[in-house]
Amino acid sequence: MDLLNTRWIDAAGPHDLLDSLNGLALWLAGPSVREALGGTPAPADQDTRQHLLQAREALALAVAAPTGPAPEAVAAVNAVLEHGRTRSVLTSDGPGTVVEVDAPSWLPAWSAADCLRLLERPERIRACAGPDFVLHFYDVSKNGTRRWCSMSGCGNRAKAQRHYARHARR
Repeated sequence: MDLLNTRWIDAAGPHDLLDSLNGLALWLAGPSVREALGGTPAPADQDTRQHLLQAREALALAVAAPTGPAPEAVAAVNAVLEHGRTRSVLTSDGPGTVVEVDAPSWLPAWSAADCLRLLERPERIRACAGPDFVLHFYDVSKNGTRRWCSMSGCGNRAKAQRHYARHARR
């Protein structure tokens, strides 16, 4: 989710956190990203940025269809997953796993794609239905029909716009 939400739109227009290496460094320093990487530092370099952009597009394709990813989306996510693997190990604390990637620059992209693979219900990742909105959310509603990333923000704006449109026609 964090990778998908590196693009957003506000009153100033569209933004992309991964447009620059500074933005990449900010994203990599985020607590949920650090946790997903298991505390392993990733370089904030051009290779990491390119791998993340590839993974973000693959994930966006994978979550675009409400019925599940299309074959091209599956291939795109698998192309990212091909650059890493988990290996079972025995440590002094007991059984564990170690992530191995082709290069350190693949770790964030591979981890993001692997998170999608590990989700029990990936079809619950949705794009916000707000106009000109690009954020994604995980739908935890009971019947799986949530439409907005925030009911108090986007949902409320949409309801207010519909109300205004109905009353403006009268």
